[in-house]
Amino acid sequence: MDTRRLYSFVKIVDAGSITRAADILHIAQPALSQQVSVLETEFKQQLLIRSKRGVAPTDAGRALYRHAQLILRQLEHAQAAVDVCGRAPAGSVSVGLAPYSTGAVLGLPLLRAVRERYPDILLHINENFGGVISEAIMTGRMDMAFIYDAGPIRGVQFEPMRTEDLCLVAAPGTRPASEGDDVSIAELADVDLLLPSRIHTIRQVVDTAFRRASLEPKVVGEIESVLTLVSAISAGLGATVLPWSAAQAILDVRNLVVRRIVDPTIEVKLSLCTSDHQPLSEPALAVHDLFHELILEFGRNHGGR
Repeated sequence: MDTRRLYSFVKIVDAGSITRAADILHIAQPALSQQVSVLETEFKQQLLIRSKRGVAPTDAGRALYRHAQLILRQLEHAQAAVDVCGRAPAGSVSVGLAPYSTGAVLGLPLLRAVRERYPDILLHINENFGGVISEAIMTGRMDMAFIYDAGPIRGVQFEPMRTEDLCLVAAPGTRPASEGDDVSIAELADVDLLLPSRIHTIRQVVDTAFRRASLEPKVVGEIESVLTLVSAISAGLGATVLPWSAAQAILDVRNLVVRRIVDPTIEVKLSLCTSDHQPLSEPALAVHDLFHELILEFGRNHGGR
């Protein structure tokens, strides 16, 4: 099979239109349509549904799309390995980090360390939700990720790295945050909370803790943007719930009140995850080992389990 047809097919699905894909690939539209027809003949399946709005993959097309991404990425890894044979690791490596987590804290140190040790590696860092990142790893579009442990997930291998307690983070004067060292779930019931949406692990564990206490969190805003969250907390518009390490990294905790949540404590687990069916490329292995070093060093310096 000509892998150029697979590449063209992926671009068509991504673009949602043969016309747009032809412009992107600088290929005449009839020639691109012919490539799709050849693929459909080879697989004996209709791969695309054509309409006035563009094209969409059939079930068979979606299956081919997933495998084509893996095949093309493996070819990219093979080319990179051949190109740098006998030299330092080189090529592109994609790393996912969960927002509002220790992973986000490690993004800058990881980038700095890769630039210092492996200047020929192009590091791509993506902050996104665990489900999105897990799917990217399963389909081969991402090499590894440091995310809240959502396992087990088929196709993804989880290596547990840290367990952290969640804390209330609030502006001074927010009750009951200014009273004592810890705060209970019951005391949080009347606190205005700014939390991520329900698809985020932080929100899910907070909701679960309140539900088990037969309480309902008072969520006054759902914020996915770290910058907006920082501004809102500092302005006293509400409090939030974060692991201590993440709060320390993204907020000026010297001017805020941070209290560990107890009765019960709320824990989150963070894992380094990779594909369980696709081996890491040489540059990805180098970044994986480096990331591992940074996580362990962070644990020694900041506690956690």
